[in-house]
Amino acid sequence: MPLIELATHINAPIGQCFDLARSIDVHVASTRHTGETAIAGRTSGLIELGESVTWRAKHLGVWQTLTSKITEMEYPNFFTDEMVQGAFKNFRHEHYFYVIKDQTLMKDIFRFESPMGTILDVLFLKRYMTLLLKKRNRVIKEIAEAPQSPPAGGE
Repeated sequence: MPLIELATHINAPIGQCFDLARSIDVHVASTRHTGETAIAGRTSGLIELGESVTWRAKHLGVWQTLTSKITEMEYPNFFTDEMVQGAFKNFRHEHYFYVIKDQTLMKDIFRFESPMGTILDVLFLKRYMTLLLKKRNRVIKEIAEAPQSPPAGGE
């Protein structure tokens, strides 16, 4: 089963990074190029333990539907989402967050298996999924590190 591990350093508090990573709205923004939308379950806001979301997106030229569920969560240290229905035979995406000198290290561990078979998974799909996850992480980092607007009243 292919394994993807990514580490992203973010100059923002751990709680903010955790919430951005589980935000349906941020996920949609990071996958805009695929036309991805949340069509069932939690369709906006922050997904919580035990909740699921059904996504519809165009990947590799084909419209697909996939439902994942949050199966583990410990705020603000980690959460796991797992596919419960979709094109993969299975997938498990673990999200870990660590404080390092007033910054956050966000770590992804993504395991998957597709119906295409192990050789195609490793040679082709692993690269595609890695690029998709890196794009997502780049969007999370950009949002987290963006200058914050001053509060109303000019303070």
